[in-house]
Amino acid sequence: MAEQTSNPASQSHKHTNRLAAEHSPYLLQHAHNPVDWYPWGEEAFSEARKRDVPIFVSIGYSTCHWCHVMEVESFEDEGVAKLLNDWFVSIKVDREERPDVDKVYMTYVQALYGGGGWPLSVFLSPDLKPLMGGTYFPPDDKFGRPGFKTILRKVKEAWDSKRDMLVKSGAFAIEQLSEALSASASSNKLPDGLPQHALHLCAEQLSGSYDAKFGGFGSAPKFPRPVEVQLMLYYSKKLEEAGKLGEAKEGLEMVFFTLQCMARGGVHDHIGGGFHRYSVDECWHVPHFEKMLMIKGSLPMRDMIGLEGEIYSAEDADSAESEGATRKKEGAFYVWTSQEVEDILGKDATLFKSHYYIKPSGNCDLSTMSDPHNEFKGKNVLIERKDSSEMASKFAIPVEKYLDILGQSRQKFFEVRCTRPRPHLDDKVIVSWNGLAISAFARASKILKNEPEGIEFNFPVVGSDPKEYIQVADRAASFIRRHLYNEQTHQLQHSFRNGPSKAPGFLDDYAFLISGLLDLYEFGGQTNWLVWATELQDTQDELFLDREGGGYFNTPGEDPNILLRVKEDHDGAEPSGNSVSVINLVRLASMVAGNRSDHYRRDAEHVLAVFETRLKDMAMAVPLMCCAADMLTVPSRKQVVLVGHKHSVEFENMLAAAHASYDINKTVIHIDPTNSEEMQFWEGNNSNIALMAKNHFAADKVVALVCQNFTCSAPVNDPRSLVALLSQKSSSFA
Repeated sequence: MAEQTSNPASQSHKHTNRLAAEHSPYLLQHAHNPVDWYPWGEEAFSEARKRDVPIFVSIGYSTCHWCHVMEVESFEDEGVAKLLNDWFVSIKVDREERPDVDKVYMTYVQALYGGGGWPLSVFLSPDLKPLMGGTYFPPDDKFGRPGFKTILRKVKEAWDSKRDMLVKSGAFAIEQLSEALSASASSNKLPDGLPQHALHLCAEQLSGSYDAKFGGFGSAPKFPRPVEVQLMLYYSKKLEEAGKLGEAKEGLEMVFFTLQCMARGGVHDHIGGGFHRYSVDECWHVPHFEKMLMIKGSLPMRDMIGLEGEIYSAEDADSAESEGATRKKEGAFYVWTSQEVEDILGKDATLFKSHYYIKPSGNCDLSTMSDPHNEFKGKNVLIERKDSSEMASKFAIPVEKYLDILGQSRQKFFEVRCTRPRPHLDDKVIVSWNGLAISAFARASKILKNEPEGIEFNFPVVGSDPKEYIQVADRAASFIRRHLYNEQTHQLQHSFRNGPSKAPGFLDDYAFLISGLLDLYEFGGQTNWLVWATELQDTQDELFLDREGGGYFNTPGEDPNILLRVKEDHDGAEPSGNSVSVINLVRLASMVAGNRSDHYRRDAEHVLAVFETRLKDMAMAVPLMCCAADMLTVPSRKQVVLVGHKHSVEFENMLAAAHASYDINKTVIHIDPTNSEEMQFWEGNNSNIALMAKNHFAADKVVALVCQNFTCSAPVNDPRSLVALLSQKSSSFA
């Protein structure tokens, strides 16, 4: 495996290309290649038309390991650069900055060749039709596979000898993909019974792929896929409500064991906190060391929050092993030798090594997939293989003392690690990923408030005040509103680095941010976040909704250079924009009343109808959409209405009680009748809520009501009573 060249800022450069004027960290990494790179745009397209040559597009992102490898092997090579410069117009694209461009050509490569990934390497005609593509290419022919230089020659020969056939083939492929991926619904809603069938089928398929030994669903490599956990939690709740407690328990045990295995494994950064992108083996041990907000947005993190509250995108897998080193290696920042452990910890080294399975020969030996190329020989990736209480007994010390020693030891390792060269930080701010993070922090602010008192936290947990989490969510939302939202047009920009990007907001930006804002409001934020969520939903519908055929397109459709406009449904490492949008519409419909509520529900039904076949036949590919479809069939969502002054301990405690139990089919509304702006919003959007607030306001306490099926409980004013009330069946509310 190639290593990445370090590029100190002080180094003088032999080559500088147009990418030096860009803001994207990924494009800037290639600004001094001998390749005459262009950014995506009309200048490059015009040059290709003028020279009558094909375009080579290389798509990646700044923390992509194999993107670094291909740069070292090919794009820094003068010979390869000459071929590219003579025969092609070469374009670099940051997939995180331009997901619309990436979607077009990744879809093409996946459809034609059966797989995809980054770096994505695609050859286009001057009018942007794809001619051929692939992912990573080594520089030279190897193992019967053509290398990049051979590929360049073959594309050049084909362009010169059979151009018409290539262009027609590319145009046909785009037409076919466009037709397949922008289908219209045949009706306005799903057939009766299909949501329940899809939910059951997805849970059944996930259960069938469950790894009972190591946790997780499916085999290696194992990606944290939050939508799988969400599906199993939701389905278990439905089983519990149906009285099928044994089956419900089985599903929950799969979720809990999976999360425990992830937390104990090397995919979890035991020293600094957070999770790496995925595990290369089945036992969650050796990760691909990159950290990305799209994963960590659902798994809160440290080290990635800017001065104004913005949350950054990613941290690289590769870093230098020592200051001044010219090469970067994967995992260098995170792995340890047995000798380093002894040097750092002294008398506590034996305990620490036993706990984290540290060996002089290295510990990446738990699976044949952990380190097939012996890159980590003599190195250790921390993993917990035994329970702390069992280990404490082995060392004949109390568990509390054992955990204290581990925490103090981790802090020493953290301090030493801080002296190492850090991995590159991609400080780009992406709206969609910040939306995921806003949700996670808002929810954590109240869910963690219900942790039992007296719990001791050890490093790297350095703060456990739930109030801090809602503040993080609030500041991130404020940053987006200040820097990436146009108050006149009500439209978002996709990303920010040294200013907003040129790319507009895409469906995921709107859907994920709306979801984050709804969580921010429901878990204690101000009503202005709910107001903004409704405004953004209006804009999302205007820009992306197919009002005739149903479903949301992924792009606004205004850029003629984006050849595919698709209706995405796959819930992968990130949920799909359509799945999240349906849940947003269901939640909004339960907050407002009248025609607007009906409108939200009709749109949600029409969106789901587009994906009828997918839900019927391939439910496991769309777990969050399965949840969304079932949510829409719930006859009446539970409403928890809190009335009272919000800046009080009583309000915080009642809000925590409202969120103490898991129930995705529940809406929490809080209102202070003395706040004229809040009352104005509710009087205009749901007069019943406003009336309820007026009738139940008491200056010295916070009152809670639980409503469902047009019936409300008697008011309660203490957290325990609210928790008890929420545990009852809806028939008990009258």
